[in-house]
Amino acid sequence: MPIYEITAATWANMLKCGARNIRNNEKIVNDLNVFPIPDGDTGENMSLTIEGGLSAIDPEESDLGEMLSRMSEGMLMNARGNSGVILSQFFGGLAKGIGDVNKATVSDLKRGFDSAVKKAYTSVLEPTEGTILTVMREATAYANENAPENASIEEYIAAFLAEAKRSLVRTPDLLPVLKEAGVIDSGGAGLIYIMEGMELALQGVSVELARAEEAPKPSAKAVNLNGFDEESELTFGYCTECLLRLQKKKVDIDAFDVGTMIEVLDKMGNSIVCVKDGSIVKLHIHTMHPGEVFNFCQKFGEFLTLKVENMNLQHTETTIENNYPSPEKTETAAREHKEFAIVAVASGEGICQTFRDLGADEIITGGQTMNPPAESFVEAFKRLNADHIIVLPNNSNIILAARQAAELYDPEKVRVLESKTIGDGYAALTMFDPTLGTIDAVMANLDEAIQNVKTGMVSNSVRESHLNGLDIHEGDYIGICGKDVLSDAETLEGAAEGLLRQMSLEDCSVLICIKGKGIGDDTLEAVTQLATGMYPAIEVYPLEGGQDVYPLILVAES
Repeated sequence: MPIYEITAATWANMLKCGARNIRNNEKIVNDLNVFPIPDGDTGENMSLTIEGGLSAIDPEESDLGEMLSRMSEGMLMNARGNSGVILSQFFGGLAKGIGDVNKATVSDLKRGFDSAVKKAYTSVLEPTEGTILTVMREATAYANENAPENASIEEYIAAFLAEAKRSLVRTPDLLPVLKEAGVIDSGGAGLIYIMEGMELALQGVSVELARAEEAPKPSAKAVNLNGFDEESELTFGYCTECLLRLQKKKVDIDAFDVGTMIEVLDKMGNSIVCVKDGSIVKLHIHTMHPGEVFNFCQKFGEFLTLKVENMNLQHTETTIENNYPSPEKTETAAREHKEFAIVAVASGEGICQTFRDLGADEIITGGQTMNPPAESFVEAFKRLNADHIIVLPNNSNIILAARQAAELYDPEKVRVLESKTIGDGYAALTMFDPTLGTIDAVMANLDEAIQNVKTGMVSNSVRESHLNGLDIHEGDYIGICGKDVLSDAETLEGAAEGLLRQMSLEDCSVLICIKGKGIGDDTLEAVTQLATGMYPAIEVYPLEGGQDVYPLILVAES
């Protein structure tokens, strides 16, 4: 029987089936990678993003508008990678376009999908056609034009999917790099898998995960009971968070200003983040008396979630482990105030330690194959006590998530440098000068620093490919700089030699050879000798990086 209205229960089922379908097909999407190296993660990023939206909703919620709003929040916080951020913005725009309705008709969907496309495009500074954006736009335009107002929901989604598939086939014609690599756009493919799952839900087909268990969810952190014993003294206080639903019987929700709360909370603790989103207030505070905070907040509404963590335990765990802690394990106690603080993304123990030594205040573990979500950045921002926070994403696929996190936290306080490689991050940290006075001057100096660095990377090819005039075979080593494959060889040394030659480093004074996992000291020594012989005027330094995916990274500075 045709469905003419989407209820909250219908949407919850559609979202669940969409999330399961992309999860089941994530490897296919991952493998649609322009570079034939083992770093494809589009499918995983999109899966984790939509699963974040799914986990944020209450399946028992009866109000569709409320469910869409919660879904949007969950996806925004869990968005990772460019594809995940664009997907979260698309569904966020869909939620805003449909609005506060109890049920949605095709007319509502048309309005919602139009809003979704506009929101997705505005999330990218320089939208590129031949990507997921094109698929979203063309599919929406076709469905809105060809589905009559009295069409069923199934007919509208079918029209969207039909054009989305045609649009996906056309992506290589719009983006030459896709045609050269012999692939279609991975983000567009991921979107289609999601929409196909949602269509199956409308048809009454239950989409099950290919494996027995649900997609893995973060496990609860074990509490070190010995970290705070009978003789301990609470010195760091409690990290206290809550989601508060404002109540009409307690306050005028539309006129309510969180500034009135912050004035009082400022006397109860520090590191305060307090924002209002509709009738929801999100609060984070470090305090010695969380009960007082909660009692005060309850004057304005009722709690949806509560979280209290003893920061003495977090401090103890950090001190004991002291080994490149992840954001979840890094000390959250109040820190000495700084004018400027730096959050950097990196992976590999050696690289992380080097970045810390150069002055990074927070290291977020991530990079290729493990793009951190926006939430990881927000949590890192909360731990800092600084007037200005500078983010070094160090990967072109992480910049959008960092920007989204900045918007979610405080866009006036957080600046994101467009560092696209580990080399960019290294150069920025070495040139960081807090004495320049203003944040604009500091950022201008950092931007100039990354313009004077070249980063080359060597990795293994996982499939046959033809790029930049090179016939690449599975198992070959290829050298990459920016968006170009510059060398191809059967050995790492051969690929490194070709890469060094093509990078044209005559004007550079320093070359850092970063050794990753999977290569020995003898190979690193051979590469450094190659570099020295090729560019005698350059000072060459080896570094134990410990990174995955790229067994060798070359960072050259002028």
